[in-house]
This record gives sequence, C-alpha cells and structure tokens, in this order.
Amino acid sequence: MSDRRLPVVFIGHGSPMNALEDNAWTRAWAQLGRELQRPRAILCLSAHYVTHGLKVVGQEQPETIHDFYGFPQSLYEVSYPAPGSPRLAGQVAALLADQGAQVSADWGLDHGAWSLLKVMYPAADIPVVQLSLDLTLDARAQITIGQALRPLRDEGIMLVGSGNVVHNLREIRPDQQQPFPWALAFGEAVHERVMSGHYEALAGYTALEGCMPSVNSGEHFVPLLNILGAATREDRPRAINHDYAWGSLSMSSYVLGA
Repeated sequence: MSDRRLPVVFIGHGSPMNALEDNAWTRAWAQLGRELQRPRAILCLSAHYVTHGLKVVGQEQPETIHDFYGFPQSLYEVSYPAPGSPRLAGQVAALLADQGAQVSADWGLDHGAWSLLKVMYPAADIPVVQLSLDLTLDARAQITIGQALRPLRDEGIMLVGSGNVVHNLREIRPDQQQPFPWALAFGEAVHERVMSGHYEALAGYTALEGCMPSVNSGEHFVPLLNILGAATREDRPRAINHDYAWGSLSMSSYVLGA
C-alpha cells in the first residue's frame, strides 16, 4: 500500500527520438519522474499496442520492441530492461473481466512506453505492464476502462497513458512553427476540458472543432480517455509540455492528482 493515492499521467510522447534527445519535453518528463512518489509498478496504456479485445502483457521480462522504421541505428540499440509483473497483469485482467481482458505473452514494451519511461525512470528498476487498446470501443467505454483501473492507484501503481492529443503524421511539416488552425482548435478545446476537470465531457470529443484531422486514427487519443477515467473529481490537473510540434502534433502532457 502506498503512502497516498498515486496520480495518473498522460504523456504526449511524439517522436521515439525523444528517448535520446535533450529538449524541453524530455526535461519535463525527467523532472516529473523525480517529483512524483515512486510507484511500486507502472501500468502503461500506449498508442502502439492495439488489439481486438483487451490484452495485458504478463511477461516476467518484457522485451524492448522497436516498432518503427527510418530512424538512426542508435535508436534501435536502445534497451529498457524493466521487469514485468505477472501478478499485476492478472490483477488488471481481473479488474477488466467485464470487458473480457486477457493476460497475453505476445507483446513487450513498445516505444510508446519505453521512450518516455527511459527518461522518467532511467534505472529501469520499476516493473512495467502494458495494457492494450481496443479501438472498437466507444469513448464512454474507454473512460469506463479507466474507472475500473482506479483502485490500482491506492496500491502503489501508477497509470501512464502515452499518445498525443493531436496526431496527424500525414500533415507534419518540419518547418511549421505554429500549429495548424484545426490542430490548435481541437488541442485547446481538449486542454480547457482537462484543466477545468470536465473529464467526462470528452466522451463527446468527436463533436469538437478540428477533431477529424486531429484524431485521424484514434489510438493516440484513446489513452487520454483511459487516464481521465481513472481520475477523480478531487484530482487537481496540471499541464506539462502544453505546446505543438510540426504543425500537426500536440505534445501536451497532464498529471492528475499530484
């Protein structure tokens, strides 16, 4: 049992190169790892682990998965040898029994998990379990998943969602200094609802201006819904990295409850 309820965290992870780079985003992640109460284990919901039906990684030693291409060799050499936790995986599956969650050994830690955890907890000595995303579920069901996982916070487990509020790789422009108008409209509408504590209002996120190009595939937005579901009305929201990159990517990250 932890001294107090652990916060929930959503990180806008951006490029996997952030695992190696020193920038404003990674400095904020590192500071967050130093500030927060050390978790007994981490449950990560990454945009890069999508399955039909919910799966929980139950390996004793999950492998570091390099699920990308076209990057420098140094990135493919990164290893994040954090242990897994079959016990936690079983507990997560039990909490999500109504959603049919099952423990699986078919995955490890993808870059949505290790690229940010390597910065937050570089010693890789905290057990990490990944829970997949099922994109066939609607927004309300995604929030319900987070609600079911909420008891873990009182047991020293940190829930970390990894994605991006705005994520449209087709529209990325490396020389674009400001977000595109649609990205700004959607990103700021989401930001206002998170910071005002109106988490459940985001069950209707598809009606927000700019949603279609900003969430052109749902896997990067869904982890935010899961994390917001695990929050309570008492959790004070705090934003880190509330900015945009390359016109069509939001790097906004949020901590709720710390």
